[in-house]
Amino acid sequence: MPLKKFNVRVQAVVYQTADIKSYELVEPQGAALPEFSAGAHIDVHLQNGLIRQFSLCGSSLDRHVYKIGVLKEKSGTGGSEFVHENVHVGQMLEISEPKQMFKLNAQADRHLLIAGGIGVTPILAMLHTLEREQSDYVFHYCTRAAENTAFLSDIEALVKHGEVHMHFDGGNPAEGLDLRATLKRHAEGTHLYCCGPVGMMEAVKSASDHWPSGTVHFEYFSETSPSGDDDQQILADREFQIQLSSTGEMMTVPADMSIVEVLRANGVFVDTSCEEGYCGTCLTRYLSGEPEHRDEVLDEEDHEDYVLICCARSYSDVLVLDL
Repeated sequence: MPLKKFNVRVQAVVYQTADIKSYELVEPQGAALPEFSAGAHIDVHLQNGLIRQFSLCGSSLDRHVYKIGVLKEKSGTGGSEFVHENVHVGQMLEISEPKQMFKLNAQADRHLLIAGGIGVTPILAMLHTLEREQSDYVFHYCTRAAENTAFLSDIEALVKHGEVHMHFDGGNPAEGLDLRATLKRHAEGTHLYCCGPVGMMEAVKSASDHWPSGTVHFEYFSETSPSGDDDQQILADREFQIQLSSTGEMMTVPADMSIVEVLRANGVFVDTSCEEGYCGTCLTRYLSGEPEHRDEVLDEEDHEDYVLICCARSYSDVLVLDL
């Protein structure tokens, strides 16, 4: 089902660095906002028609303010630049309720967190939770230099029980965190969480490819995110059918169309944003069939019940959707 949308007011805007701003969003009448857990993000519906996802980086215990960080992407698609230039204190914004695609594993004995640049935002929320629970963690924060490091004062104030390591590479990743050495050995019970530039996350994925399945978690928010694991792309796209559980209507999904495109062609509205499998806006429950998952955000447990219909296909002839 589509996420609920509601209006918030911009309470504060703060320059974290020369090109990163943080925004505090509150309910206009001062009421509590929907609850969220560390790693969750919201959709922000901009006045120019774009929808962009931003991680909530504040404490999940604070129900009266959502805090997000926005990097002004000079080579992006215009969303972050629009936010920087057009979103001001006092302005109203339409956002979605929080959605969780990057959660802390409650059974983990230890947490290893790696962030690059603006990728610190979901990690910062995780630090709030880990500190509150006095959990065992290590955090590696990779940026170009101290002056390019967002939320530095927040991190310094938070850190009590874990280990935090700052890595300033001066623009040369080879001078920063040694990922191969850091991820060489997997200690039993450890889970890894990573968010940052796609290149860094791909390097982390490669360096941790020997870790047990289900212990490595990524958060992607880039149009240039990878298309998925190689074993998900072996089969050529083929035609299959979807069925809507509410009406029983059958629709054919040709090899050259996505499920979303077929639904829209048949007059069924679906809320989407990236349409590449990394934002989670089109999350849909499926009731039967065997989907071919091609997303970057759902874990194995999520895949048992949900599918991102912007990118997924089907191994079975029919995929029944809860629509």
